[in-house]
Amino acid sequence: MTDTKSYFTHLTSLLRKEWQEDLQQYKDKILYTAIPEKKKSGVCWYPVVVNSHHIGTGEKIVLELEKTTDLEQAHMFQGGGTVSFYANTGEKDKGSSSITGVIKYVRKSKMGIVLNDDDLPDWINDGKLGIDLMFDEASYREMERTLKVLGKQEAGRLFELTEILLGKKSPQREPAFAPVLPSLNAVQNKALEVIIEARDLAIVHGPPGTGKTTTLIQSVKEVVKLEKQVLVTAPSNAAVDVMVEKLAEEGINVLRLGHPARVTNRVIENSLDARIAAHDSFKELRTVRKKYEEYRNVAFKYKRNFGHAERQQRKLLLQEAGRFRDEADMLENYITSSLLDNAQVIACTLVGSNHYLLKDRVFKTVFIDEAGQALEPACWIPILKANRVIMTGDHQQLPPTVKSFEAARKGLENTLFQKNVGYHSTDVMLEEQYRMKPEIMAFPSKFFYNDKLQAAPSAIDREALPNVAIMKFIDTAGCGYQEKVNPESRSTYNDEEGRLLIDQLLANIETIGEEYVLSNQITFGVIAPYKAQIELLREVLLEKGLSKELMDLIDVNTVDSFQGQERDSIFIGFTRSNEDGEIGFLKDIRRTNVAMTRARRQLIMIGDSATLGSNNFYNQLVEHCTAADAYQSAFELIYS
Repeated sequence: MTDTKSYFTHLTSLLRKEWQEDLQQYKDKILYTAIPEKKKSGVCWYPVVVNSHHIGTGEKIVLELEKTTDLEQAHMFQGGGTVSFYANTGEKDKGSSSITGVIKYVRKSKMGIVLNDDDLPDWINDGKLGIDLMFDEASYREMERTLKVLGKQEAGRLFELTEILLGKKSPQREPAFAPVLPSLNAVQNKALEVIIEARDLAIVHGPPGTGKTTTLIQSVKEVVKLEKQVLVTAPSNAAVDVMVEKLAEEGINVLRLGHPARVTNRVIENSLDARIAAHDSFKELRTVRKKYEEYRNVAFKYKRNFGHAERQQRKLLLQEAGRFRDEADMLENYITSSLLDNAQVIACTLVGSNHYLLKDRVFKTVFIDEAGQALEPACWIPILKANRVIMTGDHQQLPPTVKSFEAARKGLENTLFQKNVGYHSTDVMLEEQYRMKPEIMAFPSKFFYNDKLQAAPSAIDREALPNVAIMKFIDTAGCGYQEKVNPESRSTYNDEEGRLLIDQLLANIETIGEEYVLSNQITFGVIAPYKAQIELLREVLLEKGLSKELMDLIDVNTVDSFQGQERDSIFIGFTRSNEDGEIGFLKDIRRTNVAMTRARRQLIMIGDSATLGSNNFYNQLVEHCTAADAYQSAFELIYS
């Protein structure tokens, strides 16, 4: 085993490769590209108009922008992204007519952004306005800084913990009293016991639908009874907000750190900015800030060419402004430290745990949720503040996104969670799943979870959808369907398969009965692995002229956007159909595991077994469906 220092040196070199690749992709898409090209790449909205603006949480300006052309154009904007908002004035120097912000929401052709500035720009009425996606370098810097710190450790608790997490030492347990909670099943209670007794590390492996979040929330609740405060983290803002919401429902005082634009409305009241605004001393703080701004503004009204008396006057005004600024800072520090001290749980993203307010804080326990989706360098950021680490996740579901092929190949796609499941026997796997009918559960259980998953009584007894199959694989082999590549996006699509899928979905709804679907609010998820296929499926669906009520129950999206969600019925279109048996990133079978395990009551898969069969997993899937009498040739459907 390599020594700790060279381990982190190697990890740093992989991170830099990823950083470089990410930056290069950004430059190719944005920096060196004209506006029409940027729009095609999905990284620019232009032109946009300002619909409205208001002061939001944290006294920050929120703008609502709307694009006026190319309404159907696919894009890469999503909540939490950093953007540049600018006026295209025709001048070469864009810097003077641009401002950065963070996306609060994206809804069809509208976008909310929170400006990183106290004032509205004066160019807002000049020229045509546009918005570009920006590159987030801060996360990379923080990850690199963390790895540097870890490489220098030679003794102490952090070094000890690092040695355990790198598999060089075994984690220890300390016998402790763990309650048996009636709200948890036997294995979930076992997981709680392992968490309570862990001296260094506990790992909870939560396959789909096994109640990982429930177990985690109850465990945090129990640990908070024993410790004054814990840190709860996850790779994405969405995952953090789910925990914040559920912890708050349980009556836990939870403080959410992070930019207000990156916090969902459901938990905004738990954010630091909202808590400061609700604090008894906030009124006083606003008054002092106002005075500071007044004095500063008056001081700056003095022109450069004034005489001695004016200079003195300006100096006094700036001194007074400085006094009010110091007073405001003191007040704010007082407010924030009291909020931090009183919080039972502090919650933030992995990178967000570098927050300046947490600089000198060490937590006895740090929880990392969805650790199977986290880049290893990001996981180490909260670990710097930990005495012990609890990781929950599932390494058989979506891995972290790695853009650099070389970095992925050399190990960046292996997560710290996955490594530690291999190093230690400290993990507990939750086995009872509450989501899928047993027929849907059987294959993922066999292939990914050593056949250990059991369907809970509620999943067994869940009513099947009337008059339709619970599971089916529709095979398009021999139908002559051919995948194509979109020349602009280089993404794969398959027109015939897409049309067949939508026809099957609508025939399925018709067989169930539209009235039944609407009155019982039966939800449908349509999943495909490629963005171009998603666009095609959406277009074909829109052509069918369905009622708004029915459309609201059908979601068409990639696997990534369904992570953590579930639907009554799932339709998967595998898209790939070629003579070379080339299946691209369907090779990462974990993505297909996620797609299949979103289904509660029905799972329909459509694909070309001749193409997919080049891979053992898909071969076994088709065989499993055949043995379960859930196989059907597309020929039968087309020509029946």
